Amino acid sequence: MPRSLAGETVGVLGLARSGLAAARLARSRGAAVYASDAGDSELARQAAEQVRGMGGDAETGGHDLGRLAACARIVLSPGIPPTAKVLKEEAIRGVPTIPEIEFAYEQLDCPVIAITGTNGKTTVTGLIEHLLRADGVDAVAGGNIGTALSELAMREPQPAWAVVECSSFQLAGIDRFTPRIGILTNLAPDHLDWYDGVEDYYADKARLFTNASAESRWILNAEDERARTLIGDAPGTRLYFRVESAPASEDELGGWLSAGELLIRTEPGRTERVGDAADLQILGPHNVANALAAALAARLAGASVQGICDGLRTFKAPEHRLEPVGEVDGVLWINDSKATNIASTRVAVRGMTRPTVLLLGGKHKGEPYTELLPDLARVRTIIAYGEAAPTIVADLEGRAPVERVDGPFEAVVEHARRIARPGDAVLLSPACSSFDMFRNYEERGRRFAQLAREGA
Repeated sequence: MPRSLAGETVGVLGLARSGLAAARLARSRGAAVYASDAGDSELARQAAEQVRGMGGDAETGGHDLGRLAACARIVLSPGIPPTAKVLKEEAIRGVPTIPEIEFAYEQLDCPVIAITGTNGKTTVTGLIEHLLRADGVDAVAGGNIGTALSELAMREPQPAWAVVECSSFQLAGIDRFTPRIGILTNLAPDHLDWYDGVEDYYADKARLFTNASAESRWILNAEDERARTLIGDAPGTRLYFRVESAPASEDELGGWLSAGELLIRTEPGRTERVGDAADLQILGPHNVANALAAALAARLAGASVQGICDGLRTFKAPEHRLEPVGEVDGVLWINDSKATNIASTRVAVRGMTRPTVLLLGGKHKGEPYTELLPDLARVRTIIAYGEAAPTIVADLEGRAPVERVDGPFEAVVEHARRIARPGDAVLLSPACSSFDMFRNYEERGRRFAQLAREGA
């Protein structure tokens, strides 16, 4: 049942969607609230005004360390990494900090399916919600996608299942957060602009298993050695999904691909067919793996085989994740703006079936672009842009066909339009964050889609 926070002062860092929702949740449970955001954008100011309107206090353009030090605890929005400068301030070192998903979980009554990993989180999260809903189950996606978990905690009645996408930043500070079903999609270096090294990043991902018990159900990528073994000796039932190999034994629980059929086994001795890979509307072999992981979670959550079959056939690519946004003069334009790391872009280019003009750039995250070289067989031209352009060119020039385009994003897209030929694809899969030109990857992707369609 909801827990009263009367008499407690809650601080909130970050006034984007999740931070604002956390402030609302705290106020709805009787807490005093102080929220702040280092930025001073119009959206941040509007959010601050909403917090004041509900009886809290808020400011933008900085943080009042004295006010934060007086809080019983500080809730971190998903965009606030554990390494953020404000968290190292001496004045607030004694104040407990928790991620927004932990704060919301304390007020949540429904069971949780949690999804983490380097890539595929958003697709798998959206798929699970879609599969459960296709079978009539009230499931809502939240966390790092869609609705903030704090919003779900305030919903009356609460859904049957909360399907929660979890970033490494969100998992870093969890204490009680306990998914009934957990999924680790894959692991690859990411956020090296924030973490001291990849092992620190993986360690935060491993916190998914912090509160594992014998009742836990863990869905793991059998073909990603690090993702398969990160769980260590945590208790619970393991189910493995795989696309390029067969189950290790007849007793293995999980999902696999056989002669184009999607097969799952969630109980010993019972193998169930949930569809054909050819019927999926999402691009690339990695999405077959995503479909299997989602099907396993949905089945464990009570969805019928028929509901899963129907849902897999009707699910379409999430916005910004290998999303076809139009075909103009024989050129297919694909928005993969959520590919903000090298591993995600590698997955995207591997799945291309047309000669491809690749838009690569944004704010550099510390990874070498040479790691793309083994996967560029179908890439006819790379357009390097944004702050990362000099680094991209330095890494790839002489080893891959790369061109640098300076100037605004509109100039980048226009150059792609000029050099693309009928039968080509123009793929925005940047391998970088968006913060040099845009507020977030969503804004970048929508601008790309708009510019692509304007050429029709």
